[in-house]
Amino acid sequence: MKINTRQKQWLITLCCITVFSTLCSFYLVKQPVLKNNDESPRIVNIVNFIRLLEPRDPKITQEVLFQTVVKQVAIMKKYKLGGTFLLQYDALLDKRYQKLLAGLPKGSFEIGAWWEIPQPLVEKAGLKWRGRYPWDWRANIGFSTGYTPTERKKLIDVYMADFKKIFGYYPKSVASWFIDAYSLNYMYKKYHIVASANCKDQYGTDGYTLWGGYWNQAYYPSKLNSYMPAQHEQNQIPVPIFRMLGSDPVRQYDTGLGSNRQGVITLEPVYKFGGGDSTWVNWFFKTFADDNALGFNYTQAGQENSFTWDAMAKGLELQMPLIARLRDEHKVRVETLEASGRWFKNKYRVTPSTSFSVSKDIDGSDLKTVWFNSRFYRVNMLWEKGGLRIRDIHLFNEKLPSVYETQAATSNECTFFTLPFVDGYIWSAKDQIAGLRLKAIVDGKEILLQGKDPEFIKTGPSAMRITWPLTSVEGTFEVNLSEKQIKMKLVTLKPINWFFDLNTADGIKLPFTGVNGKSLDCRFEGMNYAVKAVEGFFTKPDNGCILRISPQVNTITLNLAETSGK
Repeated sequence: MKINTRQKQWLITLCCITVFSTLCSFYLVKQPVLKNNDESPRIVNIVNFIRLLEPRDPKITQEVLFQTVVKQVAIMKKYKLGGTFLLQYDALLDKRYQKLLAGLPKGSFEIGAWWEIPQPLVEKAGLKWRGRYPWDWRANIGFSTGYTPTERKKLIDVYMADFKKIFGYYPKSVASWFIDAYSLNYMYKKYHIVASANCKDQYGTDGYTLWGGYWNQAYYPSKLNSYMPAQHEQNQIPVPIFRMLGSDPVRQYDTGLGSNRQGVITLEPVYKFGGGDSTWVNWFFKTFADDNALGFNYTQAGQENSFTWDAMAKGLELQMPLIARLRDEHKVRVETLEASGRWFKNKYRVTPSTSFSVSKDIDGSDLKTVWFNSRFYRVNMLWEKGGLRIRDIHLFNEKLPSVYETQAATSNECTFFTLPFVDGYIWSAKDQIAGLRLKAIVDGKEILLQGKDPEFIKTGPSAMRITWPLTSVEGTFEVNLSEKQIKMKLVTLKPINWFFDLNTADGIKLPFTGVNGKSLDCRFEGMNYAVKAVEGFFTKPDNGCILRISPQVNTITLNLAETSGK
């Protein structure tokens, strides 16, 4: 059958349409759209650190510890998840670990250093071992804080030389529960490390208190104090420190309230309520991946081998397939600590503003919260029983030195703080919960303002807005968080006398030295500092409260960047 020219043109056009449609369909099916783009990535590091021995329990033998790491490797490979393994010095020298880790794919696995100090490292550095066991977990023995700056350099040089002899390169990631700024800066300058990590905020746990710091995510530390975020590029160590363990953003802060030791509610797989509980794990990753986040969101999964496989297996078997699914759905990025450190340094010249928000808690709870960090301060707001409590505000100042930078710790416990303005944990008792609470005078009576669910909105690369519709009065409470300021106002049709009152437990030693209208003067850890009210006033009310912050023309604006005091 012959076809004419017109029919040929029609067939060619039909074929082109068919091919084009097929390609479009293939592209749409095979090229998934990212749920969280590069403007606000969700980053997961799987970090397992390795000790050679566990002197606290004779049943935990070296073989038990090794087999734990073998199984950690196996489950990560099963779900095609890469990650970071960090070696304590005695484990670094063990040929079993050398062979196991050297055989991991270089593109997706990283080998780095876990900076706890065991006996073999101390003695090879020519120093005297003071511990009770070949590894002693006390802060003045098992950590760099227990050694002089000169001794720290010797310890670092020995570790780095042996690591390079074994693996052919220097480690790029070095982490610990805490590494002092002197050691961190020395590792950066001489060995060019690119990432570090320290423990989550905690009070008294295992002899270590890290309190008031940059909550979660990562920060550039001050050259004088590795727990303190720096405010200026020239005063920072250019190695980002990531916060470990995946704290529960709602409950971790208040657990153990009124005691000397905080509890633990984290992503660690050994905890029955936390990383070992399916309800908690699914809730945590949903809020981590889906709730609004400023800058980026971060969590660290994994566990040290000291807990053994039997204790962590259930939790890891819950978490690993979930992390893999979220990765496949392009909701999270799973990468090594080194890769996260390089990304952070390429993206941020100074510590960024970030947030971690929770718009829906675990079933049965109506709690909601937001953590906001910048290089100048952190703030946490908690919505509970229909009301708002500002639970925590700490200020950052790169000029506050850590005592451990120039001298060795002599106590088996160490403490690290920033500058408190509101501390809902330390200033509380079991029956007296501290915080700033939003109140108003309505019909001649002082009431706690109540409302519905807050909404968390990103308003710029370093700023966010919280809008909270009220029920006790007609209106909306609005909070704008930016790098240097907190700005709050009440949007209503009729003027309302509103304010924040600060309550604490009885007998608490507070840092406040003067309430001076536009300035709240403070002193803590030998440093004078102040909170400035750009709009609003500080007063001491007669109702038994510690402090009242009242608006000026319906607005409270607190400057948390210029904190120098008298």
